[in-house]
Amino acid sequence: MEAWWPQCGVHLALLLTGLILYRAISSRRYGLRPLPLPPGPRVLPFVGNIFYTRDMTHQGLARLSARYGGLLHLRVGRLSTVVVSTPEMARLVLQVNDRAFANRPASAPIAYLTYGRADMVFAQYGPFWREMRKLCVHKLFSHRRAASWAAVHDEVDDLIRDVARYTGSVVNLGELVFNMSMNITLRAALGMRNEGEDAAEFVAIVQEFAELFVVSNSTLADYVPWVARLDLQGINRRMVAARGALDRFIDRAIDEHLAHPKPVDAADADMVDGMLAFLVDMPGSADRVSTDSSAHGSTLRLTRDNIKATIMDVMIGGTGPVAMIIEWLMSELLRDPEEMKRVQNELAVVVGLHRQVAAGDLDELPYLRCAVKETLRVHPPGPLLQHEAAEDCDVAGCRIPKNTRVLINVWAIGRDAEAWKDPDAFRPSRFGPGGHEADTDYRGGHFHLLPFGSGRRSCPAMQLGMHAVEMALARLLHGFEWSLPNGMAPEDLDMEEAYGATAPRAVRLCAVPVPRLSCPVV
Repeated sequence: MEAWWPQCGVHLALLLTGLILYRAISSRRYGLRPLPLPPGPRVLPFVGNIFYTRDMTHQGLARLSARYGGLLHLRVGRLSTVVVSTPEMARLVLQVNDRAFANRPASAPIAYLTYGRADMVFAQYGPFWREMRKLCVHKLFSHRRAASWAAVHDEVDDLIRDVARYTGSVVNLGELVFNMSMNITLRAALGMRNEGEDAAEFVAIVQEFAELFVVSNSTLADYVPWVARLDLQGINRRMVAARGALDRFIDRAIDEHLAHPKPVDAADADMVDGMLAFLVDMPGSADRVSTDSSAHGSTLRLTRDNIKATIMDVMIGGTGPVAMIIEWLMSELLRDPEEMKRVQNELAVVVGLHRQVAAGDLDELPYLRCAVKETLRVHPPGPLLQHEAAEDCDVAGCRIPKNTRVLINVWAIGRDAEAWKDPDAFRPSRFGPGGHEADTDYRGGHFHLLPFGSGRRSCPAMQLGMHAVEMALARLLHGFEWSLPNGMAPEDLDMEEAYGATAPRAVRLCAVPVPRLSCPVV
């Protein structure tokens, strides 16, 4: 009896040893061993990589990726983030595993500002999101929507008219371009311009939302959840006030649209008109919605919150990027007079100096489009594109757990020395005939140039936005000679970026225009 326990202990130890060895051998043989996380800085207990939060900009993350590789892992508190910084890693995420990364991350403040992800940008991938994207691509931003495209041409005319008032003197071009972009978006969304008290009220709301989106996209509460109750950054109070203001304004706009309904395909119909066909939270609207939505081949049903959140998506996503691309391209050309001359010579040859540029001329201006592509490469409108893992996923032999935030560093990819020759040089000719990138496009099929993303979450308004960019640039460069103010040398032009979702210029671009046409510029 005394020998039973020692013998049992020996047998138990042998059994456990055998199980451990079996598990180890099986894991190696059948691949059951968990894959490693992507490489990154050492994760400290409790706080993770909190000391790297100052590097969470596109430039800071590019420096970290240069050290750790194209797939970088960071963890701050409870939040894991993977940064993608090479074309091949971007392809694996956005093409090979497109569905697994089809979600967007949304902090608690973002979820509140979007009425519980009631918009298209932050809605989880699924039936509602698919129907919303279909509505945006085929109805709200379609080339067939005449009102939106007419707004582009009207507002570009106004931009040129405003610039002409400053002939021979300094004009704040950045401010004028931003106002043009704001008016295009306002007209497309609500059928109004940035004029009068109503417009001023709404623009103030949009500006507050835009600032809140930036400061609340990654807050301390994301990393340490209990901090949210303290509202140390004062964000909660501002969010409640901003959403209340938006509620009042858009409810009033919806009521006005309902009181004076327009056919969805009317020449002057705006986005609210387009979405009201799917509204279900108004008394007596069920029959109308059922009929209209069936006519559009959709089962989509919208509430007022969906409309409010989507309008804010359009205002924030439509205004900043268009203005930013135009301002950066003009900056690059002012810094390189030879490139400026080449673009303007093309315009003079194709269009002549006896008339204004028309929309039909744009397809005949390949070098202008090369300059636009090069600007999208070095100054992408969204330098960090955000995705979220909807499920556990394997990318390049690394484990990406469910709910991990994935940042596509478009800025770093556009300056990858292995993907681009002379990546830091502004050289539009690389996209021209005989250039290394002659066949490269920015619509998402080439993973070393992703200014608008790729796959399911690519920008639905890209076509309309780029038409506005090309039209405005063609008119500005065709209609005027440009120089820097006060005899400034091109190399002295400030090219610093401001922190923000679109990385605009830190200082608005100012320049001196002089008309170059033999006809009126407008």
